[in-house]
Amino acid sequence: MSAHLVLIDALNLIRRIYAVQERPFLFNNELAENTIKQVVFNTLQASSLAMGKILETLQPTHALAVFDSQAPCWRYQIYPDYKKGRKKMPEHLQQSLGSIQDEFMNLGIDSLVSEQDEADDLIATLAIKVALRGQKTTIISTDKCFLALLNQNIEVYDYFNRRYLDEAHVEQKFGVKSGQLLDLWTLTGDNTNKIPGVAGIGQVTASSLLNNYGSLEAVLSATDLKKSVSEKLQQSSEQIALSRQLLSLKQDIPLGFNLKDIRLEQSFIENPT
Repeated sequence: MSAHLVLIDALNLIRRIYAVQERPFLFNNELAENTIKQVVFNTLQASSLAMGKILETLQPTHALAVFDSQAPCWRYQIYPDYKKGRKKMPEHLQQSLGSIQDEFMNLGIDSLVSEQDEADDLIATLAIKVALRGQKTTIISTDKCFLALLNQNIEVYDYFNRRYLDEAHVEQKFGVKSGQLLDLWTLTGDNTNKIPGVAGIGQVTASSLLNNYGSLEAVLSATDLKKSVSEKLQQSSEQIALSRQLLSLKQDIPLGFNLKDIRLEQSFIENPT
């Protein structure tokens, strides 16, 4: 039987669920001390329910919940402003992750926590390895970075909107093909992660350039660009190199386990709840 691996971007899932559970209890953007336990419990239950629905909907043969390292990843070392200003995970949620991982394990889903890499890099490495074997991977996340991995063996599923984020979605939202997304974001930057792009080049200009020339490499070597665009690119050569490095997902992280180690028992697939 052909393998179907589901990779869950765990904190993307859990933090969105937590935000929904927290919202009714917020007062002046703070959570009362006596409601913290209730919100954490609700998050744990809702996360477990979500995982069960994922198994039921996608019917995978293998699954893994992938968590970020608690220590700053390598991107902060080369660019200290990476994700600058992003709201930190509440301490009480951080402390409950072990319990949530236990709930996932009760459903047969093991968790992988990196020591130094982001979940994004681990997921990309796993997805590519499985895809190269001609087998299917579904990534559960709303993080746009995974859209650059789309191919005949890798798909991205948005659990919250119950839809696949496919090539049609990419072209409608970004104006380019999935294989051009890394080039697009290198030019425009990624505001979500505070990665700058080329000053003065937005998505419309960037997508037009990539559609006309095919790739960032071809754009940079073109001799018929508008003078204003050419000057912007020349002035940002160092930034382009740095942004591309930050935006590129690792695909070669040593994993230390085999696909058979995360195979789901048939009972969990058929009756996840």
